[in-house]
Amino acid sequence: MNLPLFPLNTVLFPGCALDLQLFEARYLDMIGRCMKQGTGFGVVCILEGEEVGEAASRFAGTGCEAVIRDFQQLPNSLLGIRVEGGRRFRVTRAEVRPDQLTVADVQWLDEAEERPLLPEHADLAALLNALAEHPLVQGLGMGGLSNGQQELANQLSYLLPFSLKEKLELLTLGDPEQRLSHLQGLLDKLQGDMIA
Repeated sequence: MNLPLFPLNTVLFPGCALDLQLFEARYLDMIGRCMKQGTGFGVVCILEGEEVGEAASRFAGTGCEAVIRDFQQLPNSLLGIRVEGGRRFRVTRAEVRPDQLTVADVQWLDEAEERPLLPEHADLAALLNALAEHPLVQGLGMGGLSNGQQELANQLSYLLPFSLKEKLELLTLGDPEQRLSHLQGLLDKLQGDMIA
């Protein structure tokens, strides 16, 4: 599957919303094609390079499909789009086109079936519910009560202030229970750092 990539300084997770402002010709063209064909594009985290100008020289090998949910002309005259994370993928081969757009052959990663939350997830579910009160999270229409382990793991991984490296580790974990356990470990470390 040939997928256009949008390397960013962020990690997108399935089911999570991201607002983007577009002004570079390569991305405006890409969005036009995606909307015409009813397809998405891939968001990958930049490891080396910048979001604007030349194509990023290095990006993460695992990313998330971005499905366009809304678009509008912003007051600053730029095109604003809201995307939602779709399927996770692994990049098998990538090339930079002359217009500096990166396209990649990707392999879609299997997603585990959604499973109900367990009693040990109560604290994490309460945390997501509390995050829903934050204006930025409300603006994205995220947070609140979770429908299962996968949704809880994805939203907390996306919304909590972990490093990009930690978020990438979470994205690569396919099993939601494993991701929630890893997430709890990162939270414990974060709280320990705040107390120290």
